[in-house]
Amino acid sequence: MMGKEKEIEIIKWGYWIKSSSSECISKINSYFDEVLSYGRHRNVIMEAVALDPNCVLANSLAAHFCSDTTRTPDLLHAATSNLECASPYEKAVYETISCLLSPNRDDELAIQLHSKLLKDFPKDLVSLKRAQILAFYMGRPDLSLQLVQQVLPSNERQDFVYGMLAFPLLELGRMEDAEKAAKKGFEINKEDPWSQHALCHVLQYECRFKEAVEFMEQCSNSWAPLSSFMNTHNWWHVALCYLEGNAPFEKVREIYDHRIWKELDRSDATPVEVYLNAVGLLLRVHVRGKIHIFEDHLKILTGYLSDRSFWYLEWHLDLLILWALACTGKSSEAQELLNGLKSKVTSMNSKKGKIMQKGLVLAEAAYEYGRGDCTRALELLGPDFDANNCKMVGASGEQLDVFNEVWYIMLLDAGHAEKAIEVIEKQLKMRDGTPFLWRLLERGYSTLGKQEAESIGAKAKALENAYF
Repeated sequence: MMGKEKEIEIIKWGYWIKSSSSECISKINSYFDEVLSYGRHRNVIMEAVALDPNCVLANSLAAHFCSDTTRTPDLLHAATSNLECASPYEKAVYETISCLLSPNRDDELAIQLHSKLLKDFPKDLVSLKRAQILAFYMGRPDLSLQLVQQVLPSNERQDFVYGMLAFPLLELGRMEDAEKAAKKGFEINKEDPWSQHALCHVLQYECRFKEAVEFMEQCSNSWAPLSSFMNTHNWWHVALCYLEGNAPFEKVREIYDHRIWKELDRSDATPVEVYLNAVGLLLRVHVRGKIHIFEDHLKILTGYLSDRSFWYLEWHLDLLILWALACTGKSSEAQELLNGLKSKVTSMNSKKGKIMQKGLVLAEAAYEYGRGDCTRALELLGPDFDANNCKMVGASGEQLDVFNEVWYIMLLDAGHAEKAIEVIEKQLKMRDGTPFLWRLLERGYSTLGKQEAESIGAKAKALENAYF
């Protein structure tokens, strides 16, 4: 049972909890700030537990923070042991986190519990963030949007909420609405990295590459306190804008070397978060036939990715590791990783396993593409492939789009020019300012000996000179 008890309001939301330490509450509030701002000091929640080992909220949040460690059971047990003394808000948070951390969890139940919590406690934006991350890994931006819309009336001038509104809107293709939301979030707090990130997403999708780069580089002075993921991911977006806008490849390499890879020099860096953005960028470069400009960067990175402690943490990262290992001649290691993914899917409940089949097919295709068997990779992806249907691997539409590019190129290489033209033209209706797509389309028409190839090539050339 708790010793010295008193009810203390959490300043951040105004909901009361039971704690014997006002300093514990202060640390919980700091944790909330770190989560919403993508800060690199989320471990402050462990200080909250140390200050009040019986606090249900502190232990619940710490258990979620430590979800991949051996400390989780003890933290959950401490929360459970003091549950009778907890406030309704603490019990609701405990219930959602317990569901999230349960073996072979029911994702839909976890979403329902979060929705109920947010109905009763709509100012808790960290619980909203937790639920949105779950929806992201379910590949369900529609659920993410419903959740943020549910709490918006209670948070209309609240910091961070509009970035959280913008992201599912852009994932659903509602770019105009997403831009409005991101700009509103940026207006409230110009250092909100998620609003910055969402606005960059929109500008990039709309092929406003130079505008996106200028905006993000102006914002970059505020990125030093960000987590390894958010810091390097924002720079990843800048690099992609340079890449898609046909800037000199030295610009892209400079960002890789000095903004992404250099993050590893920091003593508090999280390597796996850096590797995700690094290997994602190198795949883009490889698809464009320019990996030689990066010299031995891919081999160096793959040396780190051979470390099995980085496998099975993120399905999206596993896809990229499969490609990198296979591409650099480490086929046996890639096969081991692929077999492990197959085993993971087999062990899932039937509903989850069925959903992840698309992710598994994409994993096999990434492996085959990496080792040069494009015929098999193309066969796996099939004639109706669209990477946007694979969001259950825990990746945004922008992160997945490289696999569409891989598919287009394999179609052209395999002599399926007419099919390639069909899908590329469909993509160009949405993103007609992308020089690389016009070059692929030119190649398709040239293969068929069509006169249109000349005018398409001229269009590509004009765009290549338009941005940088």
